[in-house]
Amino acid sequence: MMSTISISPLREEDIPGAIDAIQKAFAEDPYNLWVYNDRSNLNLNRNRVSLGIRCRWGIRNALFYVAKDPSSDDNKVLGIAMWMPPRPSELKETWGEWLEGWKLWCQQVGMNVWYGRGGLNVKRYYIWKKRQAEAQTEIWTDPKGYYFCNIIVVLPEAQGRGIGRALFHEVTKKADAEGRRCYLESSRDEPNTKIYEAMGFHFVKQMDCDDDGDVCKLYCMVREPQNPS
Repeated sequence: MMSTISISPLREEDIPGAIDAIQKAFAEDPYNLWVYNDRSNLNLNRNRVSLGIRCRWGIRNALFYVAKDPSSDDNKVLGIAMWMPPRPSELKETWGEWLEGWKLWCQQVGMNVWYGRGGLNVKRYYIWKKRQAEAQTEIWTDPKGYYFCNIIVVLPEAQGRGIGRALFHEVTKKADAEGRRCYLESSRDEPNTKIYEAMGFHFVKQMDCDDDGDVCKLYCMVREPQNPS
């Protein structure tokens, strides 16, 4: 009999397990391989520090969830999802949000000074950021804003247990109740887009991040609000 999976907000004590899940799930991810193309300089310790900074920022500013099996003895993190909350078009950035962004930037600068870039291709990172901004400007036309699935991962050995669907449902049920759209960017066409389609998303745009002919393709998808069942 399959055990029940619990979904709960990320806590400080969950961060090491969340980082383990992200690093393992994204080890062969097309975007990860493209933006960290110099594998000889890849520094996983630096990457853990970077992800830790982002996780703590996400606890304060995002909808960040972890999936666990409460019947297991090790309380291991099996999957995570971080969603950015929607911002209605008429709302401007608050001073608190500006301060959080400034703190995140300062922490990342300090990390880069201490650890270096850790194999990150900075040129490619900014190519991606530019293409992402262009795509979101084109796609995000709903003045109510979008729930943005910034990252979702499930450990390979835990896949097939409905964990990804449960992580999605934690936010899509809120989006449906509020009549808001959801958005994500997939770094894989197959099988990911088919999985997301089964959760109500549809493909809207291919984002091509082109570095002198070496192209990383990302697939932008939107989910329309649905009547709660």
